[in-house]
Amino acid sequence: MVFSFNLGTPINTALFAYILYSVQHIVFPTISRPKTIPHEFKSGYSWMPKSHPPTVLFKNYSPKTLEPFNGKDGGRILLAINGIVFDVTAGRNFYGPNGMYGNFAGRDASRGMAKQSFDIEMLTSVDQPIDSLEDLKPDEIDNMKG
Repeated sequence: MVFSFNLGTPINTALFAYILYSVQHIVFPTISRPKTIPHEFKSGYSWMPKSHPPTVLFKNYSPKTLEPFNGKDGGRILLAINGIVFDVTAGRNFYGPNGMYGNFAGRDASRGMAKQSFDIEMLTSVDQPIDSLEDLKPDEIDNMKG
């Protein structure tokens, strides 16, 4: 098997020139220095964030202790689904007092999520124990789990 290299055809010449150009940029990369220092690094670089996000602590909630976290007066918004409490304060537009999921704020939203209903009747009363959800069908449980 004999290997021959012929630059006589235009395609071979173009490919050879492209390969040489690519190799040159890999071996001798162009180094450009910025003309100005970015403003966020003028006082030095720090890997520390500007503020630490709030720490999440393990805590057990009852319907009564969860209720104050309904987002009214600009406070935190928590909701519970299947025994897990979620901090949804960042989604105030959805879960806040005027949001579409606003009635779930500060409450156990398990039954409402399972039945895909926003009705007040779907929420566990704050004076009652946590809903056992025993009467839910398997497809409703899947809805609740997402």
